[in-house]
Amino acid sequence: MKFAIIKERKNPPDRRVVFSPEACKALLKNHKEMEIEIESSTIRTFSDNEYRDLGLQVSDDISDCDVLIGVKEVPIDALILNKKYFFFSHTIKKQAYNRNLLKAILDKNIELYDHEVITNSKGKRVVAFGVYAGIVGAYNTFRAYGLKNKTFNLPKAENLKNKRELIEELKKITLPNIKIVITGKGRVSSGAKEMLDAMNIKEVSVNDYLNNHFYETVYTQLNAIAYNKRKDDKVLGVNDFFKNPSAYKSNFMRFTKVSDIYIACHFYGDGSPYLFTRNDAKHPKFKIKVVGDISCDINGPVASTIRSSTIENPIYGYDPISEKEVDYLNPEAIAVMAVDNLPCELPKDASIGFGNSFAEFVIPAFFNGDKDGVLERALMTKGGKLTEKFSYLQDYVDGKE
Repeated sequence: MKFAIIKERKNPPDRRVVFSPEACKALLKNHKEMEIEIESSTIRTFSDNEYRDLGLQVSDDISDCDVLIGVKEVPIDALILNKKYFFFSHTIKKQAYNRNLLKAILDKNIELYDHEVITNSKGKRVVAFGVYAGIVGAYNTFRAYGLKNKTFNLPKAENLKNKRELIEELKKITLPNIKIVITGKGRVSSGAKEMLDAMNIKEVSVNDYLNNHFYETVYTQLNAIAYNKRKDDKVLGVNDFFKNPSAYKSNFMRFTKVSDIYIACHFYGDGSPYLFTRNDAKHPKFKIKVVGDISCDINGPVASTIRSSTIENPIYGYDPISEKEVDYLNPEAIAVMAVDNLPCELPKDASIGFGNSFAEFVIPAFFNGDKDGVLERALMTKGGKLTEKFSYLQDYVDGKE
């Protein structure tokens, strides 16, 4: 079976790739039935020559390959008929801007496997860039804090080589005795937590965070039950929240009154309460002045996130009173970092981490009869139709939603 590592064609350019040259070489060693071809690219974080130097084939024509693997959406005019594709299609939530892409995938008889729905038997995602979003997002949040308060000026993450250099820069800064709150307990938050721990910032319990004064920088990390509570005041645990989000209301305001920085790493599902609303942000005791919204749900659970920001211009200001965007240096403004493609700033590390997971959990399925159902669960389209699991997208494809 022949696999292709395809060129990323979406703008703005994305330098990530699913497999590094070393990962490709290891795959060929472990799977003798496998062939890999690299589509030539001038923007990829690993150059064509780095692949060639390891004896890998680089080509401008990958039409003879069976499985085409990329990162971001493939432009419609670049899709090849009757192939198997892996990429983030951004269609599973019925994103209007990609309706025509999904229609074209069906018209071209393509088998689409979306990275976002590659799971194990328990439904847990096994390939993701989330950790790197957390790593870069935390770094960018501290950079925003320094710029907002004119206390330090960290270099942009995209100008550093890897995670180690990000940590080295963070260790150079001096923080006052501020409090930092993180929401979420998944991959994204683990990346953010890794950076705070590398800075030797002290982690404290929720109770201590809310009630005690500290003479050093501290942080606390919240699961969903810490920032939400049932409307009937019953305490039934995290699983109940995810099963019945509409039965809950936000309990986050108690953290906004004592926190200086908020790093949002949670997953926001349909029916979940907002963490804080625009009216909440007007409260005279609302203290947060820097928000690193790594989750980045626009006009959603974090009221200050009124738009996504960019790698080029990662910070904007939100004025709670006018509910408008302002200069983040405005004393009344909340400085918002809401870059929605954070792993792109650390393309080598992100690519290596993602590729390791893909090699471990996905590639073997092609050679063992998909005995664990990894491919079956992730297959969205086949034979010009949506698979049963994704049939809920039919009205979206037909333009009825």
